[in-house]
Amino acid sequence: MSVTKSRPALRWLVPAVATVVVIGGGAAVGTFAASADPSLPPRTAAQLLVDLQTARLDGLSGTVVQTSDLGLPSLPDLGGGNGSADLMSLITGDNTLRVWYSGPDKARVALMGTLGETDIIRNGSDVWLWESKANKATHSKLSGTEAGQKHTLPNGVPSTPQEAADKALAAIDPSTEVTTSGTAKVAGRDAYELVLRPRDTTSLVGQVRIAIDATEHVPLRFEVLAKDSDKAAFQVAFTQVDFERPDDQQFEFNPPPGVKVEESTELAPQQKAQQKDKAHDAVTTVGEGWTTVAVAKYDGAAPSGSSTSEQGAAGLLKALPEVNGAWGSGHLLTGTVFSVLLTDDGRILAGLVSPERLYEVAATKAGK
Repeated sequence: MSVTKSRPALRWLVPAVATVVVIGGGAAVGTFAASADPSLPPRTAAQLLVDLQTARLDGLSGTVVQTSDLGLPSLPDLGGGNGSADLMSLITGDNTLRVWYSGPDKARVALMGTLGETDIIRNGSDVWLWESKANKATHSKLSGTEAGQKHTLPNGVPSTPQEAADKALAAIDPSTEVTTSGTAKVAGRDAYELVLRPRDTTSLVGQVRIAIDATEHVPLRFEVLAKDSDKAAFQVAFTQVDFERPDDQQFEFNPPPGVKVEESTELAPQQKAQQKDKAHDAVTTVGEGWTTVAVAKYDGAAPSGSSTSEQGAAGLLKALPEVNGAWGSGHLLTGTVFSVLLTDDGRILAGLVSPERLYEVAATKAGK
């Protein structure tokens, strides 16, 4: 069962690059108990999963640091670090976020930078997106059917350990071994460590590590490690956390004088559902578990139904090295834990696999 489904109060936390943290398979829970720190009793992987599913969170605030060392080439238009509060910066470099949570209808995430900040604020049926550098605010009003939906930074990159962990634990099946690796200290708090390892060794991912608060049972740190590496390729972790309910003033947004305010022109719920279904139908998958390859059609700008950020990323792919083979020709993006292939005949293939696996799929009927 998905942790998010069983814990609706945490849905707002569930957002790195999508192919890094969205696991195409799942896990078979191991029976190894954590080699406990003297201050913590041992707990098995199965017990830690139950802890995650049954935890109740009334409130939270804290500072989160997100780091990415994905082995990506230097692309100036990609942003990243250097004090930027642009959402595209989340896929590279180091970033700092502040988070506040006070129930399912009150949440705030702020991406901090020396050059400004970007906030998304949910307060009841009101949602605000505030971009200080652009001196711009976007407001939208939720309908009754949208009230239970999560609202996070609009780029799909996790802004908290909980968001990343929920994506990783959303599907549990035998493609993954789940064990424990002892205990840890995160943000000054005692935590157990849950470890997910692909059973298929052809995946570029070596393991995913989730540090779970020993008392509150919520993730404090989430790490993705490449195969044969002891350094995290992607990490999102609390450096400071407080489980008291934040003051309601944290969720009130009053646009400063001179700020350009736009009212969001959201589609009707039925139209959005149709658009989402169309985008989903445009993507097919080949394989199972950690070696799944996603295949989408490419029209010269970005896959159908993609966001502005995805369109920009697709454009950057064209500046990458050219490759060719029996499958055709195109451009290749390689990282420590994933690969992306953009073919000249209009396809994008991506997965937590080597380029060779993408070439293999691209040459098959399923990859066309």
